[in-house]
This record gives sequence, structure tokens and C-alpha cells, in this order.
Amino acid sequence: MLSGESLKKIDTEVAKYPADQKQSAVMAALALAQEEKGHLSTEVMDFVAGYLGMAPVAVYEVASFYTMYDLAPVGGHKLCVCTNLPCALSGAVEAAEHLKKKLGIDWNETTPDGRFTLKQGECFGACGDAPVVLVNNKKMASFMTPEAIDKMLAELQK
Repeated sequence: MLSGESLKKIDTEVAKYPADQKQSAVMAALALAQEEKGHLSTEVMDFVAGYLGMAPVAVYEVASFYTMYDLAPVGGHKLCVCTNLPCALSGAVEAAEHLKKKLGIDWNETTPDGRFTLKQGECFGACGDAPVVLVNNKKMASFMTPEAIDKMLAELQK
């Protein structure tokens, strides 16, 4: 179900733990599976569970708890806005409303052209940089004023 290259990367992650603790690599394995497949379908999660010797439900619990995992297809750019209290008090609500208006979508929706998906997230550990947007689970965008959001969207649309 996953490519040999992905399995090799998962094996590298598994090797970081004692032999009887393979399941400790579940978060890395899910991230690698999502990177290859685009999102985590039930079949992909079942495969990861079998590969790590875990009950499928344990993998589902991890995948459904963390916002970095996508259980359904997302747009080319996933924008996750931290809406935890410190960010909310520092402009995250306004930033989210601006994003919704600019993109014409609401939380957990994807633009009709498939370019952007908007998600809510909990603390990203960057409260001093609020409001923050996590772009594609990889890049933290800080101090997201409406002007900064417009600039980010313009760059992502190139």
C-alpha cells in the first residue's frame, strides 16, 4: 500500500525505538503515509497499523486527534489557524475571518479550485507570534494581519 521508499523511511523511524516499541513510530509513520498518499484513508491507516503491529483503532485515535493529519483530501495548500486563547486574544479571530472572506470558504472547507483548505488548530507553541497560521503542516506564518495574509495568499497562488 505504501512505496518501498516510504517503508524504508518508516523503518528508519521504527529503529529509533526498542524492538518491542514499534508503535512509538506511529506519528512519523502517519506523516510519511500522508506525504505519499495526500491524506490518510481508512485503508492507509489500517496498513500502518498492521505494519507497526497495532490495533487499527489506536492508529485512528492518533490520526483523528492531531490536526496535522488529514482524514479526507485537502487542497493544495492547507492553512491551519491557531484559535487557542492567546492567539484568539491577539487577532486570530480577525485573521480567520479575513481568510474565510478572501477564500470564500469556512472551516474544514476547500476552495472550489482545490487550492486551499482552511482548518482550525490548537496551540502551535508560538503565542508570542500570534496570530499564527501553519501552512501545509511545515511552515509557520507569524503576525498574520490582513495585509500579511494577503501577501501569503499571493505567494501561495504563484
